[in-house]
Amino acid sequence: MRRTLAAAVAVLALTAAQTVFAANYPSRPVHVIVPTPPGGPVDVMARLLCNSLPAQFGGQTFVVENKPGAGNIIGSKLAAEAAPDGYTLHVSSVSGLVLSPLIHKNPGYSAASFAPIALVTETPQVLVVNPQVPIKSLAELIAYAKAHPGKLNYSTGGIGTFPNLTAELFKKLTGTNIVHVPYKGGHLALNAVLAGEAQLTFDTLPTSLQLVKAGKLRAIAVSGKQRRPELPDVPDMQELGYPQLTTGAWTAFVAPKGTPAEIVAKLNAAANKALHSEPMAGTLAKMGAEARGGTTKDLADYIAGETAKWKPVIADLHIKAD
Repeated sequence: MRRTLAAAVAVLALTAAQTVFAANYPSRPVHVIVPTPPGGPVDVMARLLCNSLPAQFGGQTFVVENKPGAGNIIGSKLAAEAAPDGYTLHVSSVSGLVLSPLIHKNPGYSAASFAPIALVTETPQVLVVNPQVPIKSLAELIAYAKAHPGKLNYSTGGIGTFPNLTAELFKKLTGTNIVHVPYKGGHLALNAVLAGEAQLTFDTLPTSLQLVKAGKLRAIAVSGKQRRPELPDVPDMQELGYPQLTTGAWTAFVAPKGTPAEIVAKLNAAANKALHSEPMAGTLAKMGAEARGGTTKDLADYIAGETAKWKPVIADLHIKAD
């Protein structure tokens, strides 16, 4: 009887302590690990979010820490192994949360290693080429690739990233041979196309839009089932006959598994408010990104759906690393 009472008292004390801890959260700077280099699409979304969250938490700082490499695995593993106290969080994408754990043999984490907070954004992809490449349409790209097998290179932020999967699926659907050149992040992959080291890449619209408008990149097609108002003259994959390539990239806000539910709830409420308040909402709209948000369950279901969608594609394409 005494043991039962002591156990009950201990549980009540722990619950009370967690409640006080959550009520005072955050009482010091929060570190947000991003598994990509500075300047890439995931980094841009993370910084927009982290710049908007302090207003929801009395001015407390949210600091972005870039830990790129290995197809998002290095940063994602660090975040998964962090103390689940709410002071180390993670902003990642389909590449880091879903694809790399499915492709790499021992990544050291999975989507189940995290507590969902909120879906941040969804962004269409755009297929871009270096303007010096003699290609102005998807039909010309396919014809050129078939006439010159292995001559064209496409860059990505690494094996297992979303652009890598998209490009490999594109190659299979079109019967083309285009060589993959992996870099340590999406920003570096885009710079490779700008410099002519690679001829093309699948990039997110927010990071490519201004470069396309400035003539530094040529947009060939956008993912999705309709054209984008930001690039009205660029056809979408649906109208070009490739409905399998209509999905876009997304960015999610998560915490290490075991983070107190009260803290996760506070972060979810703050993220939702930030996403739909200025200046973040206006900035995202100008970039061509779509603010999302929603409940923690919404994100959990979304990640589960993405896993179910991409797992058979990865198996069918025989994409493996390690």
